[in-house]
Amino acid sequence: MKTIAGVLIIGLLSACASQTTQPTADVEDRSVGVNGSGADSSALGSGSSGFHPLNDPSSILSQRSVYYDYDSYTVKNEYRSLVIAHAQYLRDNPNAQVILQGNTDDRGSREYNLALGQRRADGVKNIMTLSGARASQVEAVSLGEEKPRAYGSNESAWNENRRTDILYRGE
Repeated sequence: MKTIAGVLIIGLLSACASQTTQPTADVEDRSVGVNGSGADSSALGSGSSGFHPLNDPSSILSQRSVYYDYDSYTVKNEYRSLVIAHAQYLRDNPNAQVILQGNTDDRGSREYNLALGQRRADGVKNIMTLSGARASQVEAVSLGEEKPRAYGSNESAWNENRRTDILYRGE
């Protein structure tokens, strides 16, 4: 690994110092993929932009949060395609795994918010497993109100905190 890094650095420095075009050698990518398999990004279906699809800003897979109405755990229609896209990614990448973190705003008791966060995460998991992901690839947990994305006691902050986050293991 140090040899490859050294060759890359020397090649980069010599390219900066010289105006002539030099032939380059192909280098094998042995970086660990999102699923921890060591597979290269082409085997995981990299997008045409060169980004891995989970990190490609133009891919729906780069979106990782499902938002809810107050006191609700129903996945809105506007987020169903997002959840289904992640389910299809999991189906096509059997080594990939996600943790679904259900979150709430700070209104309600701690116990109520933990239960609501769990129902939110479980709802997303249910859609994913019905859409092709294996249950063993998806873990649903509740964080309740413990990890707010926004602070404040206003509708804007509450809207940001009522969510389920989709986190891939290894990221």
